[in-house]
Amino acid sequence: MGKGKLTTHVLDTASGRPAAGIEIKLYRVSGNSHRKIAEAVTNDDGRTDTPILPENKFAAGTYELIFFAGDYLRRAKLVKAKGDAPLFLDQIPIRFGIDDESTHYHVPLLLSPFGYSTYRGS
Repeated sequence: MGKGKLTTHVLDTASGRPAAGIEIKLYRVSGNSHRKIAEAVTNDDGRTDTPILPENKFAAGTYELIFFAGDYLRRAKLVKAKGDAPLFLDQIPIRFGIDDESTHYHVPLLLSPFGYSTYRGS
């Protein structure tokens, strides 16, 4: 295990503010196997209170963050869901690789009701 860490945050680009209260789950991926290794909820600044993958668990490999955006979009009244109708965006998976165990990886989500983007931040 290295000295790196993984952080994330969510920005609501439709309203121009951090997205608070979004549940996030982190999985380690190996072939067709997914093993949940962490979960968190974004705070008022749209960030997790601690790294979602801290130094003592940080290792090279393939990971997947799943952002449970649908609940947030409903609460923020950014979508008009009729009953149990599915949302265009509900759970957003982002799969990525870590190859340098000494580096800080930051994977943010820029969210709107009908689109999202991500990038490797610092």
